[in-house]
Parts: sequence; structure tokens; C-alpha cells
Amino acid sequence: MNIIQKIIKSHLLEGEMEAGKTVGIKIDQTLTQDATGTMAYLEFEAMNVTEIKTELSVSYVDHNTSQMGFENADDHKYLQTIAEKFGIRYSRAGNGICHQVHLERFGLPGKTLLGSDSHTPTGGGIGMMAIGAGGLDVACALAGLPFYITFPKVLKVNLTGKLNPWVTAKDVILYLLELLSTKGNVGWMVEFGGDGVQTLSVPERATITNMGAELGVTTSIFPSDEITLSFLKAQNREDGWTELKADENAKYDRILDINLGTLEPRFATPHSPGNVCLVKELVGTKVDQVCIGSCTNSSYKDLMTVAKMVKGKKLLEDVSFVVAPGSKQVFKMIADNGALSDLIEFGARIMESACGFCIGNGQAPATNAVSIRTNNRNFKGRSGTVSANVYLASPETAAACAIKGVITDPRYLDMKYPPEIKMPDKFLIDDSMVFFNKNKDVKIYRGPNIGAPPKGEKLPENLKGEIVLKVENKITTDHIMPAGIRLKYRSNIPKYSEFVFEPVDPTFPDRCLKNKEKNRANFIVAGLSYGQGSSREHAAICPAYLGVKAVIAKSIERIHWANLINFGIIPMIFENLDDYDKIEQSDELVFEKIYNAVKKDVVFVVENLTKKIDFTVKLNLSKRERKILLAGGLLNFIRNKSLE
Repeated sequence: MNIIQKIIKSHLLEGEMEAGKTVGIKIDQTLTQDATGTMAYLEFEAMNVTEIKTELSVSYVDHNTSQMGFENADDHKYLQTIAEKFGIRYSRAGNGICHQVHLERFGLPGKTLLGSDSHTPTGGGIGMMAIGAGGLDVACALAGLPFYITFPKVLKVNLTGKLNPWVTAKDVILYLLELLSTKGNVGWMVEFGGDGVQTLSVPERATITNMGAELGVTTSIFPSDEITLSFLKAQNREDGWTELKADENAKYDRILDINLGTLEPRFATPHSPGNVCLVKELVGTKVDQVCIGSCTNSSYKDLMTVAKMVKGKKLLEDVSFVVAPGSKQVFKMIADNGALSDLIEFGARIMESACGFCIGNGQAPATNAVSIRTNNRNFKGRSGTVSANVYLASPETAAACAIKGVITDPRYLDMKYPPEIKMPDKFLIDDSMVFFNKNKDVKIYRGPNIGAPPKGEKLPENLKGEIVLKVENKITTDHIMPAGIRLKYRSNIPKYSEFVFEPVDPTFPDRCLKNKEKNRANFIVAGLSYGQGSSREHAAICPAYLGVKAVIAKSIERIHWANLINFGIIPMIFENLDDYDKIEQSDELVFEKIYNAVKKDVVFVVENLTKKIDFTVKLNLSKRERKILLAGGLLNFIRNKSLE
């Protein structure tokens, strides 16, 4: 077997290990972050479970740390008290970004990790099967329920050779995105192998698995080997190490060979991680801002490299340079060894160990600015400035751009070789900002912005309503539910629902509510790769609250597909993709006997009353997904099962 099959087999609770079949697996660990975690724990409370059933669960505060207004602070107090009541570890604001801290302090090879954040696959760098999901799926894992996935097809990426100077792990994943794109990879997992794996440290491996999320695959994973053991020893956690490798005769659905020695520095250009080109093709373009950090590239190795590159130099007056260490551990270590001082002397603005600029929470670029960032997404407007052009790059390339003030291939710097950074024999270990105090009697704090999860309604026999919105390809969850300044409303569904599709059509919520008041259903029509990007389940919760009953698309990404079903919205795929062009926004649709269709049909005919035409959609649903939709969502399904 390959590594992925081995982990699934050792965690299999339900189903058969056959391609296309649904399997339920045991989840060992969970993580949440504050932007998604508050709703996840509200959903967990709604299940009336008295104990968490995981081996370890951690609640991180890393998104809403600016605390503009009372809402964020109230959420954090809720999260701290809920963690104390149920024996969940609580990583307070300032301790670091969830994926970086989890890699350092909690992740273990061979274990399963489910996180309410799409970049949870970062844990694959340490040999975990780490999967991003909606908060409700994480709540179910906390309650001891299986996590359901389609048994995956496995792509082996066979790495050979060694990276040349100034070429990095970031360039490896950008090359993969160039080859595979951000769409069409649903149902796949990626396993890395080959002699080239031995040349990559755990932080480098984690950079690659982190941005595997942009491919749309379920997760990515590296073997657990002597390099993994060395990292765990340096974190004083070697007792949790286990070797993990594929059998010699392991089979894969596809094998892709990459010679690391042939790669060059790359960019993801605006406005998608899949728009990849060589840095040398854009040399000389004026740069206004450089931001180094995020869960992709904020490790000790990353920041030490940047600090040594800029040491003794001065930042140009027309460039803004921002650095955010990924964790308290990284922050303290570069402070102790003088690297932080070198960054500050160069002209860096030092940000909190948090997601910050990556999620549009601060450091919005100027109008029409060029911003070079080491994060993982550059969707239009995600930075906080719609007109900005955001490029994704390695820390080395980003630092080169900051030094020169224009897009610069780091190979063209005066430095012939990049700084050599040795991985520490011992990392600084201080877990004092992670609280673990179980007290069943603690009173859970609930501020005025915190509400209960909305209750779903059983699917009716028929649906009639209108297409309230028609959108094109690659609509992200950022388009559906904006983050940034709106994040603080995630505990308040009625309020947050006022901003659904705000970047696309601010009138969307009003139109939905008017239809809902008339007992008419709302439908969304979309192109390819609908719902790519973040795992935010609010991109399903809030439309469901507004009365959206179905999304008809050319294709829908994995996490969003699951979130739609969890909140009672039927995901439908055009059987004939050309039918997308034949229907328009405001068309009136009728779904006759939709209840029976969801119960058993593979295809279903939708009647367009406005155009006086019919079109066919595919209901690619598992038996379990059908039951959830019939019940009106996952919480209803769980309640109904508990009554059986």
C-alpha cells in the first residue's frame, strides 16, 4: 500500500477501500481557529455531547486578533471558556498561526487531523493525514463521529535531484500549480516520494503541503523519516515519531516526476495561485509592498533567511516591508539571536504572530499597488484593496524585491549563494500561552454578538423560485463571504448574512430575503470550480439562512460541496455544460418532486418557466449525503438519528 492507503486503513470505521466509495475514518486530532471555531463549538454544543472524543483538540486564536470592536474579544472569551469546559487546548492570541504552531507542538506522523481551515494539510509535512473541512464536520469529529470522504485517487509526486541555490519549496508547489491548476483535482490526494524528499526539511515540506490546498486536492503528505524524527527531537517530541513510508510495490493512480534541479524561482501572478510564471519574466516591475509571513512561509528557516539577506542594508523609501513571524517560538528565537534586530534595522515593520495580511486583516496595499507576498492566496480584493496586484513568492524572492524595490530574481542579486540556515538542534519550547485547564463547571461566556447555529428545514416535496445570482468560473469563498473587516460577525449569522456576495453583488441578500418572505426558493448558478479557497462554512450557512436551496454549477470544490450539504443546500452539476449559457439570472425555475429525486435519482430535470425550456442536472450524491439533504442539514440528521 501507499502511505495514504495505510493511514486510511488504520483509521477506517465505515465503508470499503475502493475508488469512488464513501469511507468514514476516525479523527485523532482537531484544530480550529477563531474565525471558524466559534461556530464550530456552537454546533458542537448543539449536539448535547458531554465529552470530546478525540485524542487531542486545539482551539487557536490567530485570525481576529486586531479586535476592532467588542465582537472579537467576546468570541475569544467564549472560545477560552468552551475549551476549559471540554478539555480542549486553547492557544491564545499571540501564540501563533494554527498550522505553524500545530506543526511545531502537536502534529504527529501517522495521525489524522481535521481542521476548520483549508490549510490544515500543512500537517502533511510531518506525515499526518491532515484535512481541511467545515466547522460542523470538525464538531462531529469532536463528538466522536467518523469523518466521511470519497476514497481517494492518489497522485504520487516523485521528487528527484536537489533544488538549486535560490530555488525553494515554494517554487516546487507553484510549479505543481502550474502543471495541475486550481481546478479539476477534487477527489485526489497527493503523496510525495523519491530521493529528492531527503533534501527537504520539515518546514519546507510543510510549505508544499500547505499550498496543496490551492490544487483542490483533499490533502498532501510526505513520508515520516529521519528528517521528521530530527525535527521532532528538536521540539522535544521524539516519543511521538513513527516511520511512515510506502511499500516498494505500492500502486498509484498517477505518477508525476519532478527533477528539483530543473526548477526556477516562480510567481503566482494576480489574481489566482494558479496563474504561475517565472520571476525572470517580470524583472524590473516596480514594487510597492512586500509582506513576509502567513502559515505558508513564516518558519524559523524562512525568517532567518530573510534576515541574513537584508542585514546591513536599508529599505528604499517608497517600499513598505512587513514581517509576521508564524509563532511565538519563531518570534522569540529570532529575537534572541539578533535576526529580529537585523530586520528592524533594515526597515521592516514587525507584525503579530497571526494571519493578518494574508486574510486581509490589515496591511491593505495602496490603490493599484504591486504587493509581493509569501502567503498562499492572491484572490482579487483579498488583500483589502480591490485594485491591488498581489504576487505570491518565496521569502527569498520577496526579500530580493524588497532590497531592490522592483521585481527581482534572487539569482541576480550580488549574493552568489543564499544564506545557509541550519535547522536548530533544539527549538525554544515555551507552551505557556497554551491553556489546558479542564473544568466542567466553568460558565461559558456568551457575548451579545454570539448566536446559535440556524436550524435547517426538512427538504420539501417541490421547490419553486428564481435564480437570484449567476456567476462565472472560479468563484471563491472570499467572493461569497468576505473576510477582513467582516470576520467579526461570524458568530452572528443574521448580521453576517447581510454581506453575502458583497464583492460580487451587494444587492444579493435583499433579493433573497424578499423571495424568502414570499416562500419562494433562491437558486445560484455558477461556472467551474465554484467555492474554491477557504473552508469557511459560512459560505453555505449564510446563503442557507437567506433561503438558498440549490447551487447549480459546472463543478464545485470539495470542502464547499460538503458545507452546502451540511446546511441543506443541494449541489447540482449541469449534465450538459452548455446549458449554463442558456439560463439567466432572474429566470424562474421549478424542481418538481425534488424530495424523491434527492432520495434516489442520479439525474433530474429542472424546468425553466421563464425560458420555457428544461435542462438536466446530475445529483452526484452518496447515500449519506442524500439523507442529510432530506433532513435539512447535518445537525437535523444527527438529531434525527439520536431519536431513532
